[in-house]
Amino acid sequence: MRAVVYQEPFQVAVQEVPDPHIEQPNDVIVRITSTCICGTDLYVYGGRTAAQPGTVFGHEDLGIVEEVGAGVVTVEQGDRVVVPFAVACGFCRNCRAGSTGACLTLHPSGRARGAYGSVTAGPCAGGQAEYLRVPYADVNCLPLPPGTQHESDYVLLADVFPSGYHGCELAGVSPGETVAVFGAGPVGLMAAYCALLCGASRVFVVDRVPERLAKARDIGAVAVDSSAGDPAQQIKELTGGEGTDKGVDAVGFPITARTGEGEEPATVLHQLVQTVRPTGGLGVPGPCVHWEPVGVVADAEAGTLLVAIDTLFEKGLRVGTGRADVKRYDRQLRDLITEGRATPSFVVSHELPLDEAPLAYRKADQCVDGCTKVVLKPDAG
Repeated sequence: MRAVVYQEPFQVAVQEVPDPHIEQPNDVIVRITSTCICGTDLYVYGGRTAAQPGTVFGHEDLGIVEEVGAGVVTVEQGDRVVVPFAVACGFCRNCRAGSTGACLTLHPSGRARGAYGSVTAGPCAGGQAEYLRVPYADVNCLPLPPGTQHESDYVLLADVFPSGYHGCELAGVSPGETVAVFGAGPVGLMAAYCALLCGASRVFVVDRVPERLAKARDIGAVAVDSSAGDPAQQIKELTGGEGTDKGVDAVGFPITARTGEGEEPATVLHQLVQTVRPTGGLGVPGPCVHWEPVGVVADAEAGTLLVAIDTLFEKGLRVGTGRADVKRYDRQLRDLITEGRATPSFVVSHELPLDEAPLAYRKADQCVDGCTKVVLKPDAG
């Protein structure tokens, strides 16, 4: 089958790789019809990980079930399904508690790192390909209505839509509150969108890319251009000096230093601590420091954040962290899409054939041509 594979930093190719096959009775094989490029894929693309040439990308996947293992109960051949990015067993202590993003069967060390196409852990190749093997299929396949309707909405259930919602949950967003979202990439826009779905009265979205800020305005958020000055101060002025009730760090890593040299991964957390009012809450749904950071100080290079913990403590801020437990939210979010109450595909800027993946990665990495979210179509000619 054809798949998007890593070759070297800033170089991917569409190549022939072995077809997946049923390995365990609880596996299914899914024919992929839509698969997205994620910010995490761009870390790999940029050579920031231990990925070896031939690694297959992709963990945001939707398709049609083609083969079903003998032990699968709830999934049938021909079902249309979306697959959460993190593989979960469904029966370990964390999965039973709803924390499927930290499955202990797949990751007994307790570090929630594995996903489809992961270079550090995980049982499956990536899904930017024509086919994908899905283990523990009864847990990891979310059924969708048949047909092709809402394809670019449903595929976002694999990661960014639940991740944005998770950021709001971590922060504790409630109806009527004000929320600051730092970062207007796909997860940030989803966090802002979900805050509005949850009834937030005002949502401020911080970024410096004009196209991203325009999308924030389109959904009813207040766009804050970080290149125009300190975003925390801008938001305080817009809230009568009080700051927001809640804040979400959706920037992740890397963050270029103000000098333009090196990276300052703690910048956004510092700004959120200044932005959110005393006794407010912060949600951090993505990694602030990723593999092999290039920091402006030795602590950043070692993956350590220098956060103003004194201010955080004195303000009594609550902080929630961790990657999304997709299975906790995906059914409700799916039903919002199905009933026309949510249209997360507003973040999708490009839908391209799988063969155009090298071009798509360049656009996504460089944020050019209005690129916010790319959906690849293996079936497209």
